[in-house]
Amino acid sequence: MTVTILPGAIDALLAGDHGSPFDVLGPHPVAGGISIRAFQPMAQALTVIFTDTGTRYAMNRVRGEGFFEVVVPQPVPRYHYEAVLGSGETTTFADPYAFGPQITDYDLHLLSEGRDLHSYEKLGAHIRQIDGVQGVHFAVWAPNARRVSVIGDFNGWNPFVNPMRRHDSAGIWELFIPGVTEGQIYRYDIISRFNNYYAQKSDPYAFYSELRPKNASVVADLDGYAWGDQAWMEARRTRDLLREPMSIYEVHLGSWRHDAEGNWLNYRELADALVDYAKEMGFTHLELMPISEHPFDGSWGYQTTGYFAVTSRYGSPKDFMYFVDQCHQNGIGVILDWVPAHFPKDGHALSYFDGTHLYEHADPRQAEHPDWGTYIFNYGRNEVRNFLISNALFWLQVYHFDGLRVDAVSSMLYLNFSREDGQWIPNAYGGSENLEAIAFLTEFNAIVHREFPGTMTIAEESTSWPMVSRPTYLGGLGFTFKWNMGWMHDTLDYIAVDHIYRRWSHSKITFAMWYAHTENFVLSLSHDEVVHLKGSLISKAFGDWWQQFATLRLLYGYQMTFPGKKLNFMGQEFGQWREWSETRALDWDLLHFPTHAGAQRWLRDLNRLYQTEPALTEEDLAPQGFQWIEPNDVEQSVYTYIRFATDRSDFVIVALNFTPVPRYNYRIGVPEPGYYREIINSDSAHYGGSNVGSGGGVHTEFLAWHTWDQSLSLTVPPLGMVVLKRVRPSEAADEPPGNNASGGSTSLF
Repeated sequence: MTVTILPGAIDALLAGDHGSPFDVLGPHPVAGGISIRAFQPMAQALTVIFTDTGTRYAMNRVRGEGFFEVVVPQPVPRYHYEAVLGSGETTTFADPYAFGPQITDYDLHLLSEGRDLHSYEKLGAHIRQIDGVQGVHFAVWAPNARRVSVIGDFNGWNPFVNPMRRHDSAGIWELFIPGVTEGQIYRYDIISRFNNYYAQKSDPYAFYSELRPKNASVVADLDGYAWGDQAWMEARRTRDLLREPMSIYEVHLGSWRHDAEGNWLNYRELADALVDYAKEMGFTHLELMPISEHPFDGSWGYQTTGYFAVTSRYGSPKDFMYFVDQCHQNGIGVILDWVPAHFPKDGHALSYFDGTHLYEHADPRQAEHPDWGTYIFNYGRNEVRNFLISNALFWLQVYHFDGLRVDAVSSMLYLNFSREDGQWIPNAYGGSENLEAIAFLTEFNAIVHREFPGTMTIAEESTSWPMVSRPTYLGGLGFTFKWNMGWMHDTLDYIAVDHIYRRWSHSKITFAMWYAHTENFVLSLSHDEVVHLKGSLISKAFGDWWQQFATLRLLYGYQMTFPGKKLNFMGQEFGQWREWSETRALDWDLLHFPTHAGAQRWLRDLNRLYQTEPALTEEDLAPQGFQWIEPNDVEQSVYTYIRFATDRSDFVIVALNFTPVPRYNYRIGVPEPGYYREIINSDSAHYGGSNVGSGGGVHTEFLAWHTWDQSLSLTVPPLGMVVLKRVRPSEAADEPPGNNASGGSTSLF
């Protein structure tokens, strides 16, 4: 028997140390024909079979470890192997090393330049048919690896069986493995060129993963789901998000509700229960805390290991597509909480991926986040930016998300974020701004808005960084919206103050208007405010039990009528007392109590008011949409203001009383004479209040007040708010005569 390959090459292959397996395995021209070589350690005997003719060639077992070779006549048609295993079982399979490269030079160029917006279509595991053979094409970026192999249940997890082809120009490895099917489990087995580093890594581009605590990647086919949201997706392209209502319900899917046995609801169960609930409550959007794969439940998804994998906790990728589809078909948008600021150090994931700091910086002054014990992405690296931007587009394209809320933007913008002097490296100009992260964020926002018109990006940014939500062409970061953290902190601080002393904190409410239109704000009362011993939202309110519920209703009324989009975390709508925990479901049993049910009805009706009153949305993010009536009533802690629609004759009057004392005969000036109907009142008995109000409405008196010639005399309920709207002359026939300034209150919703 003549061996047509040098023994040293075989030795390197069998040792798992050959960086170019296609030079050894598969078909190769030799004197007298074509040498076909294979490494199959589980095979006792191996035969080459020409697929079209059935011609058989028994292979020679060159090495006892399982290296086979046979020389066949030229030309070689398509062929496959027949192996006799040690058990005596016979199996057939195609040769992975008979297939040429599937990634083109142009693909490699784009990936290296960081310009492949759909890199997830090239990298990762993709079910394909090549030359009539079905299998999975694997590709991974590992430029500093000496050898990369695909291991999985299809090859006995043997790292020597399926070493990959390396593309030197881009550091990308690829291999098409025939016969691998959806649902099979795999990893990448990596030997680095440095320090003998060795690791078995999950696929950074995997579409699915094992359920924790397991963490291998799973082959998944994302094609074939029959979407039914075409009308939504088409209408989305032309939506004016800045002028439309947006009331967001923030949800952690695993703890929103459990089944009768205390288990998580799956995506399809959530598509029924959660979507129906959000629709009934009048929310326009769901914002999902991160549903990309993560190993630790207690991270709530914010320590992501599988950026392209929807978490397997609640079902499959297509189950999740069904969830989003049902949201859209019921008129509800879906926003993903996205985490490009940092990633965990778990050894199976991105950290130290190929024996080098590939995705993160090498210098700990840049690489590690001191607060969270995580790594920070190296935004200056083309391939890393490509990974993240492609990931953002992936969720919008494949899963039809309507927007991305970007977590921890502040930590990205500043090199000295949470660092003391000497713990950070200044930028090229000596400053603390992270220029590479800024470039990444502006590029991300520009691409998202260009590729997916009608979608939104929302920044969680807590500093005074300017123009976060202004277009990139004006010098802004390009986000659609920014969370208003200042409003949130001031408001929650204010409601915690004893009512007697609120006069000395009066500006905590008025201050927000000084900057309310410098950004496109979202008024967020998020999960961050009800964790880590901060207590529930209702428990933050000063006072006794009744006062706390009244304050909760007043808080929501203030939020819904103040400029900015709205966000509330689950459970807050019915006054959950316990601090939120991901380990248990919300306390839905509280809705048996009238006070909790009333609070829930209140937010539901506020959402309906918000969506039906143009004055609360059309000019929401413009200065002309808001005007104070009286911001300076420090002694009584009452605030009054007007919200205007584009048609300034369409407006509503808002009065807020932050003390437990009813304010009778409270006079305010108004722009137009006529009858003002009380369209909602937080103190209505319908919501658990004491039913103090202005008897459903009040007529103006020709008594000049504030800056107008006419005024209203109101009854503003204790720890309550009322919204009034002038009845147009054509609607006035049914209104009561005279000035009914006192009496009970009802809800129009």
